[in-house]
Amino acid sequence: MPHEPSITRASRVYPDRPFVGVGAVVLAAQDIVLVKRRFEPLADEWSLPGGALELGETMTIGVAREIREETSLQVEVGPVIDVLDRIVRDDAGQVQYHYVLVDFLCRVVGGTLAPGSDVSQAVLAAPNALEEYRLTSKARAVITRGLAMQNQL
Repeated sequence: MPHEPSITRASRVYPDRPFVGVGAVVLAAQDIVLVKRRFEPLADEWSLPGGALELGETMTIGVAREIREETSLQVEVGPVIDVLDRIVRDDAGQVQYHYVLVDFLCRVVGGTLAPGSDVSQAVLAAPNALEEYRLTSKARAVITRGLAMQNQL
């Protein structure tokens, strides 16, 4: 007899548990792919491409899918750069968003850069021009670690 669980989809806003997210430092020759988010958290902010892992999806397949959806690029997925938390609280101190993020180092192997539906812009940024994009300190730290790991791709 097949198991039929009662499925309740957890909301990403004011969740009752953390969500697993995947992201990447995506290298395109000497540049890094950045996206400007369309939705919260980080709406209208520049960040690394990535998103929520889907049920039954491995992290490497998930990060490749998210990059393809957000940038139209195909990537080779390399090593994990870092695992970190993104916890956003509202004005009352309640957890509004909670993600456990696994960031990978990736290299572009195909496709043409174009923003997907979750992002308003996608760009190739030179590592020495990242200040223009007002990235979070965590994103800058992940990029620095990823650039130091380039020889592992």
